[in-house]
Amino acid sequence: MTRQPSPPFHHTPYDGTSQPFTVGLKPIGEEAWLEPDPLLAKHLREKNRLFAEHLETVFRAEVDTTPAQQEVLDLVKENLLRFHQETHRVDDDAVEIAETGERVVLSGSPPLMTAACLVQEDLVLMRPGPDGYRLAAAALCFPSSWSLAEKFGQSMTGIHDNVPGFNGSRMGMMVARIFDNLKAGQFLERFNWSIYPDGELHHPLPKQIRVKIDDGALAQLFLRVERQTLRRLPGSGDILFTIKIHHDPLAALEAQEGRAGLAEGLRTQLLALDADQLAYKGLVATRDDLARALEKISLGKP
Repeated sequence: MTRQPSPPFHHTPYDGTSQPFTVGLKPIGEEAWLEPDPLLAKHLREKNRLFAEHLETVFRAEVDTTPAQQEVLDLVKENLLRFHQETHRVDDDAVEIAETGERVVLSGSPPLMTAACLVQEDLVLMRPGPDGYRLAAAALCFPSSWSLAEKFGQSMTGIHDNVPGFNGSRMGMMVARIFDNLKAGQFLERFNWSIYPDGELHHPLPKQIRVKIDDGALAQLFLRVERQTLRRLPGSGDILFTIKIHHDPLAALEAQEGRAGLAEGLRTQLLALDADQLAYKGLVATRDDLARALEKISLGKP
């Protein structure tokens, strides 16, 4: 059995282990592909609400993706059975969430949506075509400032059109090569971080942080870390892209073990962002105040 990671600050890519606006993909084992944690039940409740109330916002699929969706569901079910029996009880026709006793029936809904109702990760199918890989299906409940309706059907170029330094650069070309060369049975992982004014999981709209950190607003901010994975589906050849959200209240950083190094790492990465990168992260108006607040934490000042 695998140990459940406990938030907050389980993943800290801003500590220097990753760099923003870089590819940063690293191999992982199959046992680390999915990552249920103590917030599993809470996240699944929010997914169920979004699927019930805002289906068109959080689920889209091309009509011929059903076999690939079923492949995803089968792989998720197999992984949960092998590595996560402490959180999921897997039967032939249903999976029970151990904490709540809720049974998720494995038939009757689009398979990709069913798979997404079992795990905290959002699930995105990327399908190869003449213009490269495109977004062919997704169960996307917890986007970080992007809209599935706008990105559905778009190529990697279109999806990343507003990401500084992606298109027409070494980064975009590297990602294209990785997608082309990824083998079934390989698992890759990368991280992103951003800062948000609340702890909401569903964030489809762009945001700008416009608070004065010196007025105590550090307590209002959340450090949002995306854990992303890639794997190729052995049957369809599509690539499954997963996104897991970790939301860490910045106020809790002051009590965190290793806070000085974490605060200084985040401050260093903030100060290294250029104007376009700051605008993309919504931090133009707040970066300097936030850097000063992080410096106080790193130096142990009140």
